[in-house]
Amino acid sequence: MRVIYVSGKYRGKDENEVFENIVRAREVAVKLWLDGWGVICPHTNSFFMGSKLGDKMFIEGDLEILRRSDAIYMLKGWEQSEGARLEYNCAVELGLEIYREVG
Repeated sequence: MRVIYVSGKYRGKDENEVFENIVRAREVAVKLWLDGWGVICPHTNSFFMGSKLGDKMFIEGDLEILRRSDAIYMLKGWEQSEGARLEYNCAVELGLEIYREVG
């Protein structure tokens, strides 16, 4: 089974927006699972843990997980996320397949 990494905006202006970003990423992850992918969705993996561990630890771990993936799926609005931009650039450097959410 091929592995795809879901990338997109996590942070928000308030906790509600963070929650909405997590829910959106989860919805996409479910669809990708149904399409036959093994899915890594950092939004759900680190659900509201940021204040405990900090951004640096998460991005380093996320990039390591990405290195072990076959593809990346970029959620709409990913360009506004510093972390998603780092993930995208890493995926390009690794030559991963890149999928983008449309609509």
